[in-house]
Formats: sequence, C-alpha cells, structure tokens
Amino acid sequence: MMKLNGHDNISIVMQSPGLSPETIDVVVTLPTFKRPDHLLRTLASLKEQATDRSFAIIVMENEAEKREGAAVASPLFESGDYSGLVIVAHDRGNCNAYNAGWQTALEIFPNFTSLVVIDDDEIAAPDWLENLCRTREAYNVDFVGGPQIPIFAKPEHQIWAKHPVFSPHYDTTGRVPIIYSSGNLLIGRNVLEAMPFPFLDLTFNFMGGGDSDFISRSVVKGFTIAWCAEAPVYETVPARRVEAGWIRARALRNGVISSLIEKRKRADEPLGKVKTVLKSLALLAISPFRAALKTAQTGSLSIGVYQIYIGLGRVLAEFGYSNEQYRQPEKN
Repeated sequence: MMKLNGHDNISIVMQSPGLSPETIDVVVTLPTFKRPDHLLRTLASLKEQATDRSFAIIVMENEAEKREGAAVASPLFESGDYSGLVIVAHDRGNCNAYNAGWQTALEIFPNFTSLVVIDDDEIAAPDWLENLCRTREAYNVDFVGGPQIPIFAKPEHQIWAKHPVFSPHYDTTGRVPIIYSSGNLLIGRNVLEAMPFPFLDLTFNFMGGGDSDFISRSVVKGFTIAWCAEAPVYETVPARRVEAGWIRARALRNGVISSLIEKRKRADEPLGKVKTVLKSLALLAISPFRAALKTAQTGSLSIGVYQIYIGLGRVLAEFGYSNEQYRQPEKN
C-alpha cells in the first residue's frame, strides 16, 4: 500500500496489472463503506457494461480500519477481472471519500474526459455508462444525471417509490437546470479542473448534500446539465428507510441543505441572508396548504407532510440544526 503523491490521506491498495492510465477515457468512481457484499454486486454490474469505451474503476474504501470493501475488491483488481484502482480514503465521511476518488482520477489518468459516480448500494443497467456518455455528447453539457430507481428490500414497500425522498426528479432525457445527487452522475473533466479543491465542501461531510452544493456552485460558474432517463441505476433500499423516523429525518435534512445552498448562492447579493430567511419562513408558512394539496393529489399523507418537514428544516437551519445521518451509517 502506498500513498498517492502529495496526499497523505489517500492510499493506493491495489492497481490492476497492465493498467495503461493514458488510454482511459472514462473513470468510474465507487465509494464504499461497510457494504462489502453489495459492493461485489455493484462491481459485477460494471463488468456487464455494454460499451466500447475504455474505462477504469476507482473503488474508494472509506472505512480505514477493517477495510472490508477493499478486502473483497482488491483480489478482483489484482487478477485483472477489473481495470483500475482500489484506494483507501483515510479521512472518514461522504465528502472525503468523493474528494479522494476524484483527486486520484486527476492524478492517475491524464486523458480521461468524463468521470462517473455510482454508489455501493446501486446496480447499474447494462447500457448505463454508454447512455450517460452519449447524452453528454448529444447535448454538449458538463454534467449528466440519471435516475436512481429504488428497489425495496421488502416488496410490499414498493408503494413508497413515488415518495419524493425516493423518486427521480425528471422523467425525460434532455437539458435540465439542476440535479441534486451524485448517486448516478457524470462529470466532465473540465469541471473538476475548473472547480477548487476540495470539490465537495466538508461542511456536508456527514449530513449529505455536498454533491448538491458542488453542482449548484458549478452551475453558477456556467457549467451545464442534462438528464438521461435511459441510464438508470437500481438502488437497494433497506426496510428501515421507510420508517416514519427515517423519512422525517431525511426530509428535515433536505430542508437544511436547501437553505445552506441558497445562502451560498446569495452570499454576494445585498441582503442575501435576509432574503434566504424570509423565503424559508414563507415556505414554512405555506407548507400546510402544499401538504394538503399533495395529500389530495397522491392519496399519501406522508408525501403531503414531506412539504412541511422541508419548510421546517429550512427554518431550523437558521438555528444551527443539522441532521448528520451519515455519522451513524448503520441507521442510515
């Protein structure tokens, strides 16, 4: 195991033999934390990608002690079953893992044009990688997002698929103004070269939302986005994530993230902070009416109440509230 040059917090555990970094066009980054069994399923789906593009995988192990993900992945890279690297991101946290993988891609692969992200609780469709890349080319954009289709551990929970916590933000392929998640994302190398490091702000390290903040800041700089409905990943959703407490915590967290990102966007505006606070108060004030409307439209009280929690989360952010769900991953 050796350190990445100039980065004491990143160690290279395994590099596949015969890897020719200069020939790689697409880098797939795959963060993992205490999900070794599912990591193998995610990797298997990457092996089945129907594409002629030259791509390599970077597995970012973020559990620096037991390293169960690195332990199961390393032999597969050593044998040449997969092309790429297994690294350890020693600093714990969601943002640290992404930053380590993206920095490693820039350091190791001099000619890649696109970086793609998939999480270790997701399975990629066979045309996933090719469709993301084709959409970037067709719309000449800098980011491409795709749907994360929830697959619930208990089949009877599939009725939750339309809840805003789980449902994709768009239905059709084309240019879009914004996307909110890195769970299924293509980023142009040009974006990473232009944006400051760390790419994901560590303020969001255990809360989530660092990806949303990064994309929002990139859009302000003029980078563009498309959505590819034909590039799904299938996200395994454990039973605990349909419990009322988890849904409430996630909704409040989403409200907090929304407020923090808007504050940053308005930082240079006259009275920008005041405008953000007033908007948060207004959203909370009208949220009962939005909740009633959504409940009537969907027949789901949970979908309706989600509107209230978003407004409440935005207001709570003004008092320093942050729901760091990723600090206890066993409960996330």
